[in-house]
Amino acid sequence: MKQIISENYGSFEYTEGGVCAAKGFKASGYYCGIKAFMKTGADGNESPLPGQKNDIALMVADAPCNTAGVYTSNKVKGAPVVVTKNNLAASGGKSRAVIVNSGNANTCNGDGEEKAKAMCGLVAEKLGIAPEMVIVASTGVIGQVLPLEPIKKAIDPLFEGLSYTGNEAAATAIMTTDTVKKEYAVKFTAGGRECFIGGMAKGSGMIHPNMATTLNFITTDCAASPEILQKALSEVVKVTYNCLSVDGDQSTNDTCMLMSSGLAGNAEITSEGEDFDTLRDALYQVMANLTRMLAKDGEGATKLVTCVCSGAPDQDTAIVIAKSVIRSPLVKCAMYGADANCGRILCAMGYAETDCDVTEADVYYISNGKKILVCEKGLGLKFDEDLAKEILSADEIEIYAELHRGTETAVAWGCDLTYDYVKINGDYRT
Repeated sequence: MKQIISENYGSFEYTEGGVCAAKGFKASGYYCGIKAFMKTGADGNESPLPGQKNDIALMVADAPCNTAGVYTSNKVKGAPVVVTKNNLAASGGKSRAVIVNSGNANTCNGDGEEKAKAMCGLVAEKLGIAPEMVIVASTGVIGQVLPLEPIKKAIDPLFEGLSYTGNEAAATAIMTTDTVKKEYAVKFTAGGRECFIGGMAKGSGMIHPNMATTLNFITTDCAASPEILQKALSEVVKVTYNCLSVDGDQSTNDTCMLMSSGLAGNAEITSEGEDFDTLRDALYQVMANLTRMLAKDGEGATKLVTCVCSGAPDQDTAIVIAKSVIRSPLVKCAMYGADANCGRILCAMGYAETDCDVTEADVYYISNGKKILVCEKGLGLKFDEDLAKEILSADEIEIYAELHRGTETAVAWGCDLTYDYVKINGDYRT
């Protein structure tokens, strides 16, 4: 599908509510002390203290949901990824609830799948449903055993806290090194009915996806079959989350789920057509804006950096080149220092894994309505260094590359690379 190169990446009306914007979804979040238990073997507090961030989230649908998912392609997969994929296959693409913890990824552990299944079982028992109807996800430190004790104690408070306005508590609970919660929702019309679609995402570091990125949960009340949901999600992931890179490291736990309660009352979408296009485009607006939020909140980042590659012979080529620029450590460092070193841009374009000739490319830097040409026909130019410095000192920067090789355009999202990224990851476990 075509990417939309604009501020809000679509024309649908924004609405509050995140994962609770769609009819039939409740959510909650709670602090259970997973990290405290890992360090001391004790929960720490029987109840959260003021200022403590939620570390476990629950989302429950009023009715079984048609569900689609995409997951990390890392050869090392977190136990929750394996269990969720198996659950979705066993349930025939249906789910009813989601449980997510932060602080521990439950990955590379001998008892990982056992613990992930146990988390599903705790939720299923409360709802009186099969464990296969529960989606489970985890994020945090890899290779440390996930304690079940604090999670068991959190189940009752999580269910007691469920609310149709509980989206913020849940979005906060899935954060790790994130500095802000990430939510977005829109409303649209399908089959003559008003529908809503909204999501929440977490991610700040270890972001360089292939199939999905970070943890993402999206809900809609638009009725659609599991196959249609999967088609829409797979198409949109390609031009949103898969066009994001913070640090070049692909997570072991990447998961993106799309759930449909069907409570909007439209006739179920079972094939391509106008309603499918509308659902997919609304999903794109939600996921593109979440992608932008993820990039802007990269670990230690001070700037959101986008690369727009235009004039490409096809969309795949444009995506590959834009992502190559965004993920370059040298480009990211130059953006941090507001150094208009166009050689780094050309270098990254040149080693992009595509056979497109970029020797005719023009490169611009853009921010706050100002634009400067720094490279023309593959050659560096003399330019106003002060203006370039001003443009690159903004907190949102666009690198625009025009290839003059066709009509296709793509955008990729990233951020600068700072000293704080090293500090955060130098003592991540402590």
